Amino acid sequence: MNLRELSKRLNLSQTTVSRALNGYPEVNEATRKRVAEAAQLYNYRPNVRAQTLATGRSMSIGHIIPFSKQSEMVNIVFADFIAGAGEVYSTHGYNMTLTVVRDEDELSAYRGVAEKGAVDGIIVHSPARNDPRIAFLADLDIPFLVHGRASEVTLPYSWMDVNNTRAIETGTQYLLDLGHRRIGLINGQERMDFAQRRRDGYLSALRAAGLAADETIMRSGEMNEPHGYQSTLELLASADPPTAFVTSSIVPALGIRRALEERGLKIGRDVSVLCYDDEISYLPNGTETPIFTAMRSSVRDAGRRCAEMLMEQIMAPTPQIKTELWDAELVIGMSTGPVG
Repeated sequence: MNLRELSKRLNLSQTTVSRALNGYPEVNEATRKRVAEAAQLYNYRPNVRAQTLATGRSMSIGHIIPFSKQSEMVNIVFADFIAGAGEVYSTHGYNMTLTVVRDEDELSAYRGVAEKGAVDGIIVHSPARNDPRIAFLADLDIPFLVHGRASEVTLPYSWMDVNNTRAIETGTQYLLDLGHRRIGLINGQERMDFAQRRRDGYLSALRAAGLAADETIMRSGEMNEPHGYQSTLELLASADPPTAFVTSSIVPALGIRRALEERGLKIGRDVSVLCYDDEISYLPNGTETPIFTAMRSSVRDAGRRCAEMLMEQIMAPTPQIKTELWDAELVIGMSTGPVG
């Protein structure tokens, strides 16, 4: 099945079919859906070389990862994001270019792919509060979108993010409503903007309750199971241990649960745990009843939406800055209960 044959079956011009498959905004949604369904039915695969020659595009989206963050490539949160984004790229006939570079070569790698026309757009991951990549990419004049935000960057740029501050503020307030006053924080790396925002939400809830923040029961580090486990052991050994924990991901929450069980403590009865849940496909938070009380927002859905927003920039005759902020949902699980 080639483009000419597919166009004939649909009784549409080859130009219309091509534009529908590539997401051009002038093609209406009904036609786009009809073409996409037919392409799937007849197993049509666009000739990427022909598309490249016809459109002047590379038909590829770039994701550049420095060595210091290469653990992201095996991180199940990152994997789910990429899976969601990849679904959208595939629908538009696009490939994904994933590149790992030395930290000191990251900016030059962005310049290289932009100047060579190797990619048509870029998604920026794990922004810091004052992330230099944003101004650098803006100067390169290439479509890009940031998954997250950089609080201290003032120039306009496109981003998609979750309201991390409000999410953790809501979660911490839930624990406060259960009577907990000694609430530990096990956070991600706070050089990252999302982790700092989550810390801000935690502190905001404490302030609203008239409680002083205690740095001795706060930890930050890589969001993995050992971080949750080791941090919990340290805090449980203190003279005045927390009765509840807020943590930045379901992954360190598993470490918290392991530490509590080793100490003979029952989660939800002796110590409460609330986490942020990215709805990771390979690590579901229970089935009918959530294991952890959590602030939930799907990272795979975020990957899809980031990709859609970037494709809209690429296809638009005059790209515009677009931003989108999602709220996380509080789901009640078995890991929380009233203070003992």
